[in-house]
Amino acid sequence: MRKNKGAVGIIVLIAIVVIIGLVLARQYNSLMNLREDVNNAWAQVENQVKRRADLIPNLTATVKGYAKHESDTLTQITKARAGVQNAQTPKELAEANDELSRAINVVVEAYPELKANENFLDLQSQLEGTENRISTERQRYNESVTVYNKARKRFPTNLIAGLLGFEDMEYFEISEADKEVPKVEF
Repeated sequence: MRKNKGAVGIIVLIAIVVIIGLVLARQYNSLMNLREDVNNAWAQVENQVKRRADLIPNLTATVKGYAKHESDTLTQITKARAGVQNAQTPKELAEANDELSRAINVVVEAYPELKANENFLDLQSQLEGTENRISTERQRYNESVTVYNKARKRFPTNLIAGLLGFEDMEYFEISEADKEVPKVEF
């Protein structure tokens, strides 16, 4: 009798360990999948921001045709583009993206005659389309971050996430300057 009780106890203990192991593995795999979804969404944001940065040489060439003497403006655009390409985190990319937007707006404001140039109009259309894509990908990224962060904070996943080093992911947020309402004057 005692041998049977001991064997049953060992079997129950093994079953508990196996069940706990399966729960841990399931939670780990779920967190890994969600983190990869966030990484994929981030890669799409980077792809669209890079596409935008790749359009900048075309903008620069078009502006050069109109303003050979305005090297400061072109330098500002080039520096802003480099900032986008060198950004590593969502915060850095958001700041660099904002700087690039400001630089492009300076060009449009400084050279109103560009608005009638066919090359510039085509480029402007491409930039607008890219801006929309960036906005969409930023939204998808933030949605993925939300799903991941919520899952990471749920019990008992939060315990497992803490043990395995899963940290909250950073949202792609707009800068304080972008929160201000722009002034439109006619």
